[in-house]
Amino acid sequence: MVVAFGVVLLVAILISGFAHRTVLSTAVLFLVAGFVLGEGMLGVVSLQAGDEQVSAIAEVALFVVLFTDGQRIGVRDLARAWRLPGRALLLGMPLTFLISAVLGVLLLGLPWVEAFLVAAVLAPTDPVFASAIVGRKEIPDRVRGLLNVESGLNDGLALPIVLILVAAIGGPEIEYGTLALELLGGVAIGVVVPLVIALLLRLRFLSATPLYSSLSPVAAALIIYGVCNATGANLFLAAFAAGITIASVAPEIRDAFAEYGEFIAELVKLLAIFVFGALISPSVLTDVPILGYVFAILLLVLARPVAVEAALIGSGLSWQERATAAWFGPKGFASVLYGLLVLASGHPDAEHLFHLIVVAISLSIIAHSSTDVPIAAYFARHESSGRSMEEVPGEPPPDVAQKDGTPP
Repeated sequence: MVVAFGVVLLVAILISGFAHRTVLSTAVLFLVAGFVLGEGMLGVVSLQAGDEQVSAIAEVALFVVLFTDGQRIGVRDLARAWRLPGRALLLGMPLTFLISAVLGVLLLGLPWVEAFLVAAVLAPTDPVFASAIVGRKEIPDRVRGLLNVESGLNDGLALPIVLILVAAIGGPEIEYGTLALELLGGVAIGVVVPLVIALLLRLRFLSATPLYSSLSPVAAALIIYGVCNATGANLFLAAFAAGITIASVAPEIRDAFAEYGEFIAELVKLLAIFVFGALISPSVLTDVPILGYVFAILLLVLARPVAVEAALIGSGLSWQERATAAWFGPKGFASVLYGLLVLASGHPDAEHLFHLIVVAISLSIIAHSSTDVPIAAYFARHESSGRSMEEVPGEPPPDVAQKDGTPP
């Protein structure tokens, strides 16, 4: 697997310049390569959905990306720009969830509980793939900020619903008090650890060289990851909260670490896509009926676009910005992790439900990873033509790396 990933990475490096200018996506390259080299095809990479390393890679990838994405916006930026992400999270996400569930019942004949479970698993947007748009400076800052905050927080918001519904179909029982503590504990750990590190770095009797100071976010990430795994606190909320805290209390450390962080996040993201591709065998694809593919397509072109457009009515965004935010809701590793919970639930249809989830994620990766360049090019032409878009309050996040790790 390591050799295969290295070879695919080399190919991606060699074509990255071409991919950056066209609809060709390196994310799709890794997805297809994983599929072809997986056990269902050539058998070079032997992985199963229940393997521990699969869950570990998906978990680490989501943690790293949330941690680095969180560093793009501080508390002050978040407070000023909360209005738009708030609409997407508090109105757009529930509407997406409801529309998706109705589609599952009408198209697939799923019982309501199963339909709501699949909808909850697929409701979160993924920061790994949202970074393809968030990382492009051609996209208006307020759209990037909206997608960045939304994708960072909706994973944690969806988790309680997923756990409750997994328990409802026969999975392990949950204690709601414990679940609340896990969510709050994740946020607390994500805030406290960076604060302590920032205070230690400012003590006069201690000193750190610039090189080692720039590694302090790595120390924070390792501590947070270990503490969350030891205590059961929510790892993903901790990661995003830690990134925001670092951006708020130690922006100089954030800036020094930014380049390393982007490289690490990109590498982990590509590995996770490669592994996910290896899980998709022909048997998985054939287990999903035609209406299952129609369901997955309608999730992309109907459920989220309608929900987010409705949520952003009266927001002050131009129609182009609303359309971009509504379209770009990629499914990804949070959905994979939540799908694995469904697979392990013991429900008689758990495997079939997981296959539906896999197909929806795969189509989302292909669609969203192939449309960021045309969308960015449209906004670049729009700006160069001198037609400015209507401004709304909110300070933008700082420039971040573009698709495939290219600096802005």
